[in-house]
Amino acid sequence: MPGKSDKFTLLHSLNAKQHQVFCILSDERVFTSKSPDVFNQVMKGAGMNGSYVPFMVKPDKIAEAIKSLRALNIAGANVAAPYKEKIAPHMDSVSESAEIIGAINTIARNGEKLKGYNTNAIGLMETLEEIQCDPAGKTALVLGAGGAAKAAVFVLNWLKAGHIFVASQNELNARQVAARVRGDFLTTDQLIDRDIPINILINATTVSSPEESPELAEIAEKLKLPECELILDLNYGRIQNFWQDKAQKTGILFQDGLLPLIHQARNSLSLWTGIEIKTEEFKKALEFHL
Repeated sequence: MPGKSDKFTLLHSLNAKQHQVFCILSDERVFTSKSPDVFNQVMKGAGMNGSYVPFMVKPDKIAEAIKSLRALNIAGANVAAPYKEKIAPHMDSVSESAEIIGAINTIARNGEKLKGYNTNAIGLMETLEEIQCDPAGKTALVLGAGGAAKAAVFVLNWLKAGHIFVASQNELNARQVAARVRGDFLTTDQLIDRDIPINILINATTVSSPEESPELAEIAEKLKLPECELILDLNYGRIQNFWQDKAQKTGILFQDGLLPLIHQARNSLSLWTGIEIKTEEFKKALEFHL
């Protein structure tokens, strides 16, 4: 898997006297992220002298935010929607996997140099391995066409999925993401009109509740999935999740975005510090804050 051996790590010692600050950049959704709680507890438990904070960034300020990472001596950063596809031009370099995927969710720092990585992909891959879902030879549907969808398509292709469909409200965006893996594309409105033998469904949009999108909730309700083995929703924390409801009604295995979050977070911390923390420590931290 590209990226694991491509270490451009900050070899800071977090056990040293200097306190290291890490952060996550997003829009107003940053304040609902579990990442600060998880990272802070994991670092505390490991005896690391560090902290992790959320920063809300306006769309027209993303360039300034990246520059501020250097000015504020931020040791490393995560990047969440809607900025994963927008920060590559502001990096000094980009990892091979992040360049192929076309999205960055982790920034590692070495002196004044910033390098962009994608740990969403390895996080998703490790999630599929943990829940014992092998995409090889299977038909997958990815909903969405943003950074998370690009990472999902990359992983499914890497794991030799038989065929990949990409569905988005924007047909052009769906076409572009599907073209990366010679897959098929369609709009979300066309889903209920197509008889697709889906084995794996990955929701890589940013919505999972009826309040967020009544239209997508209706499509999910009508979607026929007789051969589906897994519905994986990369979101989490919804009081009502129509993908989870769909899975429960149809007897399909459901996994929300908390497990991928754990795996990508562990890989991000390793990139920033060179320190490997066991997955179980991240799970304990997340469970404590649920």
